[in-house]
Amino acid sequence: MSRARIGVFTIALTYAFSVIVGVAMVHAGNEFALSYGDSLIARARESDPAAIAFRQGNRLGAALLDFGENLLLGAIPETVGGASVILPYPLAAYRGWVGGLVSVDNAHASRLADPRKAAYYVSVLILQLVPYSLAGGAGVNLGLAYFRPKPYYRGERWLGLPKEAVLDAARIYVLVVPLFLIASLWEFLSTWNP
Repeated sequence: MSRARIGVFTIALTYAFSVIVGVAMVHAGNEFALSYGDSLIARARESDPAAIAFRQGNRLGAALLDFGENLLLGAIPETVGGASVILPYPLAAYRGWVGGLVSVDNAHASRLADPRKAAYYVSVLILQLVPYSLAGGAGVNLGLAYFRPKPYYRGERWLGLPKEAVLDAARIYVLVVPLFLIASLWEFLSTWNP
């Protein structure tokens, strides 16, 4: 994990900054941000399997579907795209910005105004963005190891990537997988979820 710290740290900073931008935009009443957030939430309610399962009262199913989506459709592509070094940053910026947009509800009332809603919102955000930062950082580390290998990454290669960098990514995923599961279970099974 320590060898991937630059990638993890810079991805985490990208998430943090973009969340703050999203929160600031919707709390300032920016029409573009508010309408974009509204349309995303409306589409998710109609087409996202986790949202549909949750609406039907299947909280555990919703959590497991969300876990699978976050891991298979979010984190793994971000890690693979990280081999380019650049791709994870715009993905993280967008995902973080969207996370900031949902700091207001569908009536555009702040989730941060009520302590219980604020705690739930912030906890879900952190629980999701930590494993996303780890996954994206693992990918950036793979790319850096490919283009400018440090001494500990010189040697045997797998599919052109330094073997040790691939093993580091696998070690990081030992944390990423359960962290995503915890995040999804908390999001959908928590009694704090409105």
